[in-house]
Amino acid sequence: MKILALGAHPDDIEIFMFGTMAAYAAQGAELIFAVATDGARGGKSDPAILARMRREEAMAAAALLGAAPRFLDFPDGGLVADAALIDALKTLIRETAPDLVITHAPADYHADHRALSDGVRIAASFAVPVLHADTMGGTGFSPTHYVDISAYREIKTRAIRAHQSQMPEQYVDRARIQNEFRAGQCNATPGSLAEAFRFEPTFPFADIRALLPPAPPIRPVKPNTAAAGQTG
Repeated sequence: MKILALGAHPDDIEIFMFGTMAAYAAQGAELIFAVATDGARGGKSDPAILARMRREEAMAAAALLGAAPRFLDFPDGGLVADAALIDALKTLIRETAPDLVITHAPADYHADHRALSDGVRIAASFAVPVLHADTMGGTGFSPTHYVDISAYREIKTRAIRAHQSQMPEQYVDRARIQNEFRAGQCNATPGSLAEAFRFEPTFPFADIRALLPPAPPIRPVKPNTAAAGQTG
């Protein structure tokens, strides 16, 4: 199986879907990482220096899973779903031939995220199913699928921390809280972590469950018969 993860910025894959990519790697899947923008506006340093630094950080994070990211190098902060982006994405999909693409949600908080999501939707048409990753804080996001990342919490943390230019501890904490919440949301066993995704069936792709790593194990739900037998 071949999985293409597409992030708008050099640390997006790590924050929103790295645990799932680690789960895929454990299953023997081939991982392809791609970053749409150069990340040059993600800080106060000289843009050229920052872009180079962030590229190196993304390479170090991807290397934790034996992957080497591709860089589309569109300007950070100015991504639009125009012909140039769609053509680049079509070329990437054609060259890599993935079984599944994972990218940002259409209504994510960042304009670059939304533009990439729109571009992927158009570029992937009839070629490959598209799975949308959770949003920052889960705002406006209704999951349809969950992936158990409990065994990959440490490697996800290391991947986020590889992005030292981005003050990563804030994202380590946010990701952990969100992954704990998503595990609880799907009634996972205590101590579990989960990444959440949403799939919108689009012809000819209606069901992607066979393409996903396992969901978290859920706690059994038992009726409280003692309470039910009480009368008021």
